[in-house]
Amino acid sequence: MQQTKDIRIDSYDYPLPDERIARFPLSRRDASKLLIYKNGEVSESFFSHLVGFLPKNSLMVFNNTKVIQGRMLFKKETGATIEIFCLEPVRPHDYQLVFQTTGQCEWKCFVGNAKRWKEGSLHKTLSVGKETVTLSAIRGNTSNDAIYVTFSWDNPKVTFADLLEYGGILPIPPYLKRETEERDKVTYQTVYSKIKGSVAAPTAGLHFTPEVLDSLKTKNITTEEVTLHVGAGTFKPVKSETIEGHEMHTEFVSVNRKTIEQLLKCRELIIAVGTTTVRTLESLYYLGGMLLKKPGLSQEELIVSQWQPYEDNHSGSGLEERLSALLTYLNRNGSERLQFNTQIIIAPGYTFRVVKIMITNFHQPKSTLLLLVDSFLKGHWHEIYDYALAHDFRFLSYGDSSLLFMPENAVG
Repeated sequence: MQQTKDIRIDSYDYPLPDERIARFPLSRRDASKLLIYKNGEVSESFFSHLVGFLPKNSLMVFNNTKVIQGRMLFKKETGATIEIFCLEPVRPHDYQLVFQTTGQCEWKCFVGNAKRWKEGSLHKTLSVGKETVTLSAIRGNTSNDAIYVTFSWDNPKVTFADLLEYGGILPIPPYLKRETEERDKVTYQTVYSKIKGSVAAPTAGLHFTPEVLDSLKTKNITTEEVTLHVGAGTFKPVKSETIEGHEMHTEFVSVNRKTIEQLLKCRELIIAVGTTTVRTLESLYYLGGMLLKKPGLSQEELIVSQWQPYEDNHSGSGLEERLSALLTYLNRNGSERLQFNTQIIIAPGYTFRVVKIMITNFHQPKSTLLLLVDSFLKGHWHEIYDYALAHDFRFLSYGDSSLLFMPENAVG
């Protein structure tokens, strides 16, 4: 584990010219370029041709999270603008419940211009359909860079989901260096997004169209969905010299029974769409290991910690036993859905236990996402990024895509 912790983030720097960052999406999602890395060879095509490169009878897993319009602007009487960016619910803690809440809720938030809001409440009046509502925000305690904010509103017909829909702004990545536009409400969501909760899109999925999804049937590719709500920590730069000093953000995950059963069935041919799906699926392996040792874990104890994969001795149990342990846990609790938190960091030195093929975009220099990609490719990230830079690929959230096959000698 120490070898992984000693990785210097400077080793994952590369020159990314500003003009190579895609500030806007293409007019058609699947018109994006597709880099393919397989058996040590790099080639390229277009995303619309994706199915031609995929193995038959495989299982493709998507993250169906939906980005919320989580930025809200308030004006103080002094004229100062305060931006409140909702990160994760505190009370109620459950995402589904908090969006259905009427009257009051509490969120952990980033606050822009926080120095101008030391105390007191902020107010704004919104039109929600035919309803008028006054929304108030009260500042609470501080936690690291975040602030706890209690929201209250005076119309019982209006839910917090309504308030975000009518009064919130969709957050787009800061590196786009522009304001959110109306079209981003569509283009910065995947076509299969369903479950509200993310503050950033799982961008590998932005390339999929109904036509590409439909084409998967020609190779008998099964599709399943998981939910991981992407936190603002996905944009958090690694500021420490080595990754040992970087604390990964914790994210909420939900996986249903049927998906776990399909993972058991197709465990040799699993394709993950995006790094969030990779982190979800790999976390299941370690959660299953926890439940094999302690079957009676409570809901609060279901968390995969940052360095857990590097401390797990695997105790003779493989993927099948660990996924089966998850199903046993669901049976014992009479549940159809497994919910937990993960803080997993995937970096060189990690052995992949679930995912064999990955679809992902091109990530920022010196990011944990780049560490994950290099871990998957066993040190070959430079070949891919050098090729992409030399062949006019577009980078980051609205950029082009890659299809990466794990080197055969790296399968765990």
